[in-house]
Amino acid sequence: MAFSEQQQEATLSSSQARLLEIREEEEYSYDTHVSKSLNRLETFLKIFGFCQNSIFTILLSWLSFLLVAVALPLFIFHYFYSSTPNMYEIKSFELEILAFQSLVAAFSLLCISHNLRKYGVRKFLFVDRSHGHCTQLDSEYAKKINDFFYLLAVWLLPCLLVKTAREGIRLVYLPQGPLWQSIAILIALTISWTYSSVIFLSGCTLFNLVCNFQVIRFDNYGKLLEKDLDVSEYIEEHIRLTHYMSKISHRFRIFFVFELLVVTASLFVALVETTGNHGLINLINGADFGVTAIVELVGLVICLHAATRVSHRAQGIVSVATRWHSMATCASNETSSSASQAPISGNGDFMEASVPLSSDFFHHTYSESDLEAVDYVPIPTNTALSTYQKRQSFVMYLMANPGGFTVFGWRIDRALVNTIFFLEVSLAMFVLGKTITFPSQ
Repeated sequence: MAFSEQQQEATLSSSQARLLEIREEEEYSYDTHVSKSLNRLETFLKIFGFCQNSIFTILLSWLSFLLVAVALPLFIFHYFYSSTPNMYEIKSFELEILAFQSLVAAFSLLCISHNLRKYGVRKFLFVDRSHGHCTQLDSEYAKKINDFFYLLAVWLLPCLLVKTAREGIRLVYLPQGPLWQSIAILIALTISWTYSSVIFLSGCTLFNLVCNFQVIRFDNYGKLLEKDLDVSEYIEEHIRLTHYMSKISHRFRIFFVFELLVVTASLFVALVETTGNHGLINLINGADFGVTAIVELVGLVICLHAATRVSHRAQGIVSVATRWHSMATCASNETSSSASQAPISGNGDFMEASVPLSSDFFHHTYSESDLEAVDYVPIPTNTALSTYQKRQSFVMYLMANPGGFTVFGWRIDRALVNTIFFLEVSLAMFVLGKTITFPSQ
């Protein structure tokens, strides 16, 4: 007996040691995969002034923004641009473009820096330990962070080329003094525009990154139904995901609404200015309206797509759970009818066997929606229900709580996004039609 007890203790100690090794391996994997990508992202955010963790960094960030994005172009417009409109230069156009461009960039910097200062990068992205980080999703998290830089570069570089080409053409037709001075003005204006555009698009792509992380969680949640878990665990995990989405909605709703209003106002002003101007509008004096409209529209579309995608994915969980419930019920009925004496539970209901489903069954196209901010409340335990009743209550719960991204109670779904998208695109096309022109006169 003593020998067997010692053997059991040795087995337990070896198993505990193995668990510790597995935990250390997971932590190492977390540090080597996600941490590297997060550190690279945090370095990028620090360079552009989003990480404002002290009074010094706050002052440095906003002073840099005011100098590069506002003061530098204003100085050039005041001292080097003509005050009278001409064929190649309309000063009022430049000032209006600068005002809206600086406004959207400043609010993006304000909103993102506030959240990062309050929560930190990992809590802001919901990839820290307190938010139930799963090490199995590290590679997907790292890929989404890489996609953040890819998305930013794909949309920024073409606009930068158009902006640089426009400034170069204006330098040829309207030189500002000596050649070195004209080149210096071109470089200064390009740097200022690039800085403001990066600030604005970074805020939009960060929102897209946060939503993509939640999409990964919803995809992983759909795979949980393949496992033999208690229904209460499914409900509790969905409550957790809904709670995270309510936090994201609360943190980004002002940013979302403000960007939508400012971008719409900017396009309206551009349309009014270009249609109300009786002079000649051409590629040189009005192209900045078109470039700014493209950048603002891209940022808005990134936000709309991210919100719609995560909402669509959250709503798709209802379809997965409904089919899982139907398949499990049909399979349990066949089992109970074929058995001569089916085991009975304490309340007289048939006990239903867990039915493992193939992984291909859960892979489908999801659909997204949105939810208002709610508090996370753990579900009460109740063992007096049959397996069928638990599954039925789970499906009814999902139907009543679709989840997703909301703005003050309005769910950002595809119907709303289609309306906003076509309105903004129509305005942008009018602006481009009035500015990107090559008149024959």
